[in-house]
Amino acid sequence: MRRWNGWGDDATSMDLNRGARAMMEERLGPGNPGQDAERKKLLKQIPGSRLPKHKLIKTDADTRFAMAFGESYGDWIRKRFGAVPPVPDGVAFPESREEVRTLLDLAQAHNWVVIPFAGGTSVAGHLDCPASVRPILSINLSRLNKLQAIDTDSQLATFGAGTAGPALEEQLRPHGYTLGHFPQSFEYSTVGGWVVTRSSGQQSLRYGRIEQLFAGGHMETPVGPLTIPTLPASSAGPDLREVVMGSEGRFGILTEATVRVTPLPGHESFHAIFLPNWDAAEDAVRTLVQRKLPLSMMRLSNAIETETNLTLAGHAALIGTMEKYLALRGCGEGKCMLMLGVTSDERTAKFALKEAKRHLADFGAVYIGTAMGSKWAANRFKGPYLRNTLWDEGYSADTIETAVDWPRVKPLMLAMEQTARDVFAEYGERVHAFTHLSHLYPQGSSIYSQFVWATAPGGFAPNFERWQKLKAAVAQTIADHGGTVSHQHGVGRDHAMHLDVEKGPLGMATLAELCRHFDPQRIMNPGKLLQDGGPWAA
Repeated sequence: MRRWNGWGDDATSMDLNRGARAMMEERLGPGNPGQDAERKKLLKQIPGSRLPKHKLIKTDADTRFAMAFGESYGDWIRKRFGAVPPVPDGVAFPESREEVRTLLDLAQAHNWVVIPFAGGTSVAGHLDCPASVRPILSINLSRLNKLQAIDTDSQLATFGAGTAGPALEEQLRPHGYTLGHFPQSFEYSTVGGWVVTRSSGQQSLRYGRIEQLFAGGHMETPVGPLTIPTLPASSAGPDLREVVMGSEGRFGILTEATVRVTPLPGHESFHAIFLPNWDAAEDAVRTLVQRKLPLSMMRLSNAIETETNLTLAGHAALIGTMEKYLALRGCGEGKCMLMLGVTSDERTAKFALKEAKRHLADFGAVYIGTAMGSKWAANRFKGPYLRNTLWDEGYSADTIETAVDWPRVKPLMLAMEQTARDVFAEYGERVHAFTHLSHLYPQGSSIYSQFVWATAPGGFAPNFERWQKLKAAVAQTIADHGGTVSHQHGVGRDHAMHLDVEKGPLGMATLAELCRHFDPQRIMNPGKLLQDGGPWAA
């Protein structure tokens, strides 16, 4: 069963070994475990529904409460500390595009706010309910979860937008295909959510981000349906797929997505490689990606993340032996780990790995093999479970990500980590900050930083304040270095205040006009993408 106040299946957990616990205490001091709120007590705080009875809409407190949260740190501590936010007045579970149409027409007729919900994995405030004088309807798309059509000649497959990652791959596999889109939230996130937040999977180097995979689909908007045909290419004006991708529920509800699928690979392996320092490592991965070798993944950890990951791995004696060997080969203190994915037919895989190792040797790389890579692959979706364990130990964790061109990668990475340290220093606290590059391009890279700190005593308010200061300060640092407000998590409510720096006045006015065009009554997911009450409010 899925946890109501933490990440993932409650039968799955990630342990902290003795060395990892010692690292946390050394870097951060002792944690501050608290008493979690009880769900039954929180449900009693939920006010009655303002919606009339309808056969498609549930109004019980339990169902409504479950739709009020995503997976951001703000969502997390609201549930953990019992700070109940506004919740939807009702939840609908449509089973067809026609039922979605019916619900949107109802909402328009009665002036209800509509918040689309699918996997509930947002970490950017996409699901926050406004403190609205209007009733709020959550439309849960989880029953739109089937493979509707597959065209093997064109390698196109159409899915209901609420199809979660495992179900999507399970339905493709008998046909011999994969989408290959594997974000860390893969267990619960959906194809529709991937499209409307412009998601990126761990093996985007081979399969592409969702914008390369999304071929067309159907979106129900307040003013009518928008159907986008699947064409291999077109010069017929602006691409309307871009209206859907990244729309975050502001223009309507995506009900079906047609995606470009790929035959299942004959070979897949993941390889661990160490480089002596960050400068050599960055030069190495930039060389590989610009040579366009047929690799499926490059994931480069900086020195702090490398040390953290090796500590979390346990097996201290084995890791110690490996580190002695690495030091003899020039990869001692400051070493960085690169995880390399090879996914293709056997012949191409052999060529790709050989060429990658040849180029990496120029930068002092030490190849370790597939043992660590296989372990990473087996646990690739379990990283978020560590948040649960850290919380129980009295520590908090969050992530902030962006992307920039290559000359700015190292300066921004260092600045993001230092900004976090400066924020917590104001409270007399420390933060454990570390970073990896998970999605690489010939022109630049994503930057994915993680932060761990001791949970503050005092409940919701002091922890929310520190988190807000962290987010705002790091976002400003990103803007100062010319980075995007988000590479893969979307904008939502949490990043909306920073979007104008990236889009500019005319760009923001264009987005606001699109909101007004598709949603003249302003019922769709208000406050997301464009701020309520801001200069670009739709």
